[in-house]
Amino acid sequence: METTLAPLAPYAFAILRIIAGLLFVAHGGQKVFGWFGAQPVPLGSLFGLAGIIELVLGILITIGLLTSCAAFIASGQMAVAYFIGHFPKSFWPLENDGEPAVLFCFIFLFIATHGAGIWSVDAARGR
Repeated sequence: METTLAPLAPYAFAILRIIAGLLFVAHGGQKVFGWFGAQPVPLGSLFGLAGIIELVLGILITIGLLTSCAAFIASGQMAVAYFIGHFPKSFWPLENDGEPAVLFCFIFLFIATHGAGIWSVDAARGR
């Protein structure tokens, strides 16, 4: 099965990067602009700063510009978010609603170590 799917790996990776980036943009937009029925948070607050970071890095990851740096910072932000916002409630992500933060953290770490791949500004620029 692996040899059959191997030629599709670059496309699957690009789709993973784009979808993860768009979801990060959506979380940032929810905090900053109140998208999806949420209330915007004050930009000077910790949540406001997180929203700005999520918007900017999500856009960079989605289009594949400075992808490794953006994904590494996003991964770190999600680790901090987990330990500040979720871990104090419980150790287990299933109990503390921290699953999205954990998944984002490790998806972005994977992207940071593999670069932008195809369908990206970085690839078009020859990085």
